[in-house]
Amino acid sequence: MLGVPFAVKDNIDVAGLPTTASCPAFAYSPTRDATAVARLRAAGALVIGKTNLDQFATGLVGVRSPYGIPRNAAKSGLMPGGSSSGSAVSVARGIVPFALGTDTAGSGRVPAGLNNICGLKPSLGLVSTNGIVPACRSLDCVSVFALTAGDAFATLRVMAGIDDADAFSRAIPLGEFGGLPPRLRIGVPRPMDRIFFGDNRSEASYSTALDIARRLGAELIEIELTPFLEAAKLLYEGAWVAERTAAVGDFISSHPDDIHPVTKAIVEQGAQRSAVDAFRSFYRLTELRVAAARQLSRVDVLMVPTAPAAYTVAAIEADPIMLNSRLGTYTNFVNLLDLAGFAVPATIDPDGTPFGVTLLAPAGQDALLATLAGSFHAEAGLPLGTLSDQKRRQ
Repeated sequence: MLGVPFAVKDNIDVAGLPTTASCPAFAYSPTRDATAVARLRAAGALVIGKTNLDQFATGLVGVRSPYGIPRNAAKSGLMPGGSSSGSAVSVARGIVPFALGTDTAGSGRVPAGLNNICGLKPSLGLVSTNGIVPACRSLDCVSVFALTAGDAFATLRVMAGIDDADAFSRAIPLGEFGGLPPRLRIGVPRPMDRIFFGDNRSEASYSTALDIARRLGAELIEIELTPFLEAAKLLYEGAWVAERTAAVGDFISSHPDDIHPVTKAIVEQGAQRSAVDAFRSFYRLTELRVAAARQLSRVDVLMVPTAPAAYTVAAIEADPIMLNSRLGTYTNFVNLLDLAGFAVPATIDPDGTPFGVTLLAPAGQDALLATLAGSFHAEAGLPLGTLSDQKRRQ
């Protein structure tokens, strides 16, 4: 990676640059790189700057920042997606070949889907989160945005590995990026489990994505998505919202005027959860993991829409909580169920709206997901990010 420039989400430490988490009052100056950044720099990659995000990485929309709203690279007026908004846009526009984000509830996938790029969400613990401002420590991971699956996986290969400085680090074999296995079985939600909230454009795009998977020779197997969707609700409706309060709640309580009002409202909910709520949520999640594993045992990977709908910035600002919640339909359950994920472009609507799918598998299957993502992306035949649009404008 000698001389390759990259950008870093501003909740990840880079020595010599302030870490703000999109909250100026929270800013501090780290003296050490986060482990992921340090490993990339040791391989010769060059940090060129920090990128904007939803404050404290709380949001899937990309509009909750005092530093402004990054413009969606593909379509004017469309939300950029979050929370890793700036990292996704910087890659889609060709400013950098790859960028680091974080992913707790979908922050490394939703912005990829909305900007026509790849978003790699590694297995939990595969990449150290040492030097990251936590959102939910038990679920956080460093994500990668890139124009191609191969570039994303090459970045992951440099960052991956056990880190004694991170108690959540795990020794997970990475595997090899290569050819697709024969007779690949791709799980897809049953028709009754396909949720698009009335967005006919996204529904049609997902049907196109299924056709792309068939052209790859995969067998499509319908699975019941009910346990996945119920697990997704636990992230904000269960006890896990309290983990966000544990991370930054004290700061928010002491600096109420410095916090985005939506971020403040979400994080403060965690203080209302009890230890009893937490144990009940843990018990239910354990049951849902068994049910989800039963469904996944029938397939090699699961393919879901990255986001069920695409909203404008104006729509998000008019209904910030409900629409953000909808965006997590197919992302919120992933880390709770200990899955690896890879968001990959699928279609671009005639009106310019990108649509992507996310490939999911149990932890440790990162190489398989990247390989399939690369083949799927090639078969889709889409431009890389918005580079071709920029050439036309020139």
